[in-house]
Amino acid sequence: MGRETVESSLVMEMRRGTIVLVVLCCLDDPMYGYSLVDELARKGVPVEANTLYPLLRRLSSQGLLDNRWDTSNSKPRKYYVITEKGRILREDLKKQWDIMSQAVNSIVGYRVGGLKSGKQDN
Repeated sequence: MGRETVESSLVMEMRRGTIVLVVLCCLDDPMYGYSLVDELARKGVPVEANTLYPLLRRLSSQGLLDNRWDTSNSKPRKYYVITEKGRILREDLKKQWDIMSQAVNSIVGYRVGGLKSGKQDN
């Protein structure tokens, strides 16, 4: 396996670990799947539709998201929005994210705003 292939695979693995949190953070207002794909990409978290849609179905079945169909336009769209149960989980996940990101940043030598002084990127 080439370096780019390994790196790409590892980056994808890191993203998979964060996608539930970022999706829950984006759905305070109703959004349909493609608009969520676009929103995540604009915010620097590109996600393939074939990854996102099964996740949305799973989060809905777990009671973390509500969904409804809008058939008022020529193309029906399924909109998703976070539930109260999803909000509670989101807050718990955000706390865990803060703990984990601080620990990881202390290990890799980064802090908000860039490298710690005296460290160099190798």
